[in-house]
Amino acid sequence: MADGSSPLTGAARRKAADALAATLPPLLIAADRVASTVAQGVHGRRRVGVGESFWQFRRYQAGEPIGRIDWRQSGKSEGLFQRETEWAAVQTAWLWRDASPSMDYRSDRSLPTKRERAEVLLLAMASLLNRAGERVALIGGDTPPASGRASLLRIAAALDRGTLDDASKAVPWELRVPRHAAMVLLGDCLAPLDEFGASVAAYAARGVRGHILQVLDPAEATLPFEGRIRFEGIEEVESALIPRVRSVRDAYRERLAEHQDGLAAIARRAGWSFAVHRTDKSAEAALLSLWGVMSGAATGRARW
Repeated sequence: MADGSSPLTGAARRKAADALAATLPPLLIAADRVASTVAQGVHGRRRVGVGESFWQFRRYQAGEPIGRIDWRQSGKSEGLFQRETEWAAVQTAWLWRDASPSMDYRSDRSLPTKRERAEVLLLAMASLLNRAGERVALIGGDTPPASGRASLLRIAAALDRGTLDDASKAVPWELRVPRHAAMVLLGDCLAPLDEFGASVAAYAARGVRGHILQVLDPAEATLPFEGRIRFEGIEEVESALIPRVRSVRDAYRERLAEHQDGLAAIARRAGWSFAVHRTDKSAEAALLSLWGVMSGAATGRARW
């Protein structure tokens, strides 16, 4: 070396690398690992926007220019549809995660909390979008949309600090998202359906395209407990003592399925997508599926 010092040995290089990694938020390190795994199987994506090549039909939203309606396609089915072309410019993806108290739940110490999983998926999605050359914004944050590694560090820092404007919201209501943006919502989506539906409808009316991922702990999905259990209330819900959990399991699962059907219907009416992810399942699989719907592959309902 020019200064006469010796090159770093393998052990020294590893030590230096570990020291550098230690300066990064742990959340970002986990998200990078998930994003890198998914990126290996992704070869770009088709994007929607201004362009000449036809991409897909989507439902017409109130308030959009009538001239965009494709009357031939609309005449073939119920409702009005407009043509979309492949994207010819960079867009911004607006990402939100529920940070209400219920998101801190986990049924087993070996599992991440719902909040931890949602934040890892949010950051991993931001990483993939950055690799595609798109700008990313964190809803509730105080930084403008941006791309590049610096933007990921800012998002990770904001999540770690827990200082977002929407810190106590279980429903993404009245958040500053521009018209015709893309939006990703990650949370347990256990708020009343009328509240959640009103929020989604308000965004859809402004032409916002959205994707909803319900993140649940496996115990919330199956209620596997046995015997006499006291369930502690969260978010102003009173605790409940169930003498025999097995006796209410079927009714609980049926109620959860009805709620998820309601969420799927809300998404369908808005032209959005809806999926369910459990924290005992692969984060990589969830991210890959979410990336697929971000590509405009389909709307509807899925389980990851």
